[in-house]
Amino acid sequence: MKKLFIFSIIGFLAQLIDGSLGMAYGVTSSSLLLTFGMAPAIASASIHLSEVVTTAASGISHMKFGNVDRQALFKLIIPGSIGAFIGACFLSNVPGDIVKPYISLFLLVLGIYVVIRFVFKNKKSGDKKSLNLSTKQAIPLGLIAGFADATGGGGWGPLTTPILLSKSSNSARKVIGTVDTSELAIAISATLGFLISLGWQDVNWLWVIALMLGGIIAAPIAAWLVKIMPSFLLGVLVGGFIILTNVWTLFKFWSISNIGEIFTYIGIVTCWIAAIIFTIQNNRKNN
Repeated sequence: MKKLFIFSIIGFLAQLIDGSLGMAYGVTSSSLLLTFGMAPAIASASIHLSEVVTTAASGISHMKFGNVDRQALFKLIIPGSIGAFIGACFLSNVPGDIVKPYISLFLLVLGIYVVIRFVFKNKKSGDKKSLNLSTKQAIPLGLIAGFADATGGGGWGPLTTPILLSKSSNSARKVIGTVDTSELAIAISATLGFLISLGWQDVNWLWVIALMLGGIIAAPIAAWLVKIMPSFLLGVLVGGFIILTNVWTLFKFWSISNIGEIFTYIGIVTCWIAAIIFTIQNNRKNN
């Protein structure tokens, strides 16, 4: 019973972060599930099963608060679903650890760019515009992000959110809402792939239900936060989170002392807080 309560808390926190920043449900949940000794494929299957419900609740909430660009949503879900299904079916044969540091390095650079862009971005700029995403751009982005999401237990948000935010005309609110809503289709496709390749017997349904309950409670809260928070602040928060998580991923592959890690994290968090304060003050002056 205690473990189920813990998993409910995990689901709540993961969805609160994911729904408000457009990423991290899979990353947060998979990391914690693996610490309980769950196999990677089973952990990813459990996460995607719970996401079918939590992303539906999140998508409805984001649509209600006007955080979704429907055109971009439909451009992403088809290639994303295909990539997620393929990734789920071939999870056991994918050498994800080989490419993970390179992806993290790429996302780290994107995260830095996102922070810089929103620190010097006018508050009102781009908030009412549709997302700048063509079909030619959506197809490879959806395929790669969907595949990464299924094979790693999380990757749809961490890939699509920073890439869409890197476009100068895109609103952070619309990016987060659209990415979070589109994840429902990715979760369904990945779940179908896992059920075909793994079956039902290895899934711990109590753990899945616990994750679902926590996520359902958090979904409307996160969507409301995205609605009321200014776009420039959301952008800096997301960018800093991208930097922090990808540095953490890179440290797992690079040999560095514990003291070096601690000072690096302190430096990142300090710069992140300074960027948030500067952005708030800068936008107050412009109003």
